[in-house]
Amino acid sequence: MEHRFNYQWTLADAKFTKDKGKVFSCFACGGGSTMGYKLAGFDVVGHNDIDKRMTEVYRANHNPKYTFLESITTFAKRKDLPKELYNLDILDGSPPCSSFSMAGNREKDWGKEKKFKEGQTEQVLDTLFFDFIDLAKELQPKVIVAENVSGMLMGKAKEYVKKIYTEFKKSGYDLKIKPYLLDASNMGVPQKRKRVFFIALRKDLSHNFNEYIDMFQTAPKLNLKFTEKNIYFKDVQDININRAKLPKSDFKHWDNSNKNGRSFETKNKTKFGFFYKALGNLVCSTIDTSSRYAIEESKHLLSDSEFIKVGSFPLDYNFIKNNPQYLIGMSVPPIMIAQISTEIYNQWLKHI
Repeated sequence: MEHRFNYQWTLADAKFTKDKGKVFSCFACGGGSTMGYKLAGFDVVGHNDIDKRMTEVYRANHNPKYTFLESITTFAKRKDLPKELYNLDILDGSPPCSSFSMAGNREKDWGKEKKFKEGQTEQVLDTLFFDFIDLAKELQPKVIVAENVSGMLMGKAKEYVKKIYTEFKKSGYDLKIKPYLLDASNMGVPQKRKRVFFIALRKDLSHNFNEYIDMFQTAPKLNLKFTEKNIYFKDVQDININRAKLPKSDFKHWDNSNKNGRSFETKNKTKFGFFYKALGNLVCSTIDTSSRYAIEESKHLLSDSEFIKVGSFPLDYNFIKNNPQYLIGMSVPPIMIAQISTEIYNQWLKHI
């Protein structure tokens, strides 16, 4: 079998076994990571998010047992959480990452309060990761999975990563020597999406893996090498459908874009973000929330269906009234999390 999970799937036909353990998801957005855990056989018992619109979408698609619509800062300080959350196998979280993205302002935004679409209150985004760790310290799940952009491993952000490691250790967790930098295109996702994953095991559980521990690290090794066959844009492209044409006002950006061996590319930053061309014989690049994506051969914009397949979202996902590109651009690809959590179960959890 070329792929462990099928990127073209539906919620209606999916069989979620819920026999691998319990998960709670923070910064859950529309549930990209939640769907991945479900596909891998986990029971996602609840979620936290600050955005009312995303919470409505999450509820419509997942019907969670527990919903907490509030900032992670206040949520982490709660002392009235359900007992079930103190017995988690995985605590999952994707702290907002725009202050570390290479497409953002990076250092210029660090330490500043900003108001984002993710919520109606001002937040200092680069401190939310530490609020998430505070929650982990309180709940003490067996494993913590925290996802972020690859920009966290570049430049001055490396010092931030060191602080994350320090706080994880203070909270009772062991991590791999460095974070995992993974590309979704190697995991059965039709998209080149690089993400950083911090995956930590509670220290008192390491004794289950004494035979695997070496002198350089206390946590057992977790092998996350994926080499699945690439899925190209031509594999997800919709045929014989009515689709929107690229506006003539954008032709200058089209003409100034060049081909450099990637499925989407640009030299021109525009008012709506970046401009990308989709090439049929290559893997799609990262889908973000606001850029323009058009098919190279025809100058037509990508369809909602193509965004859904590229993001490995279920074909029958209920976006309510939200733009699929925006929500998918905000989310971790479900198949990416399904792959990672399957290995966490196979290599760690089932031995505990």
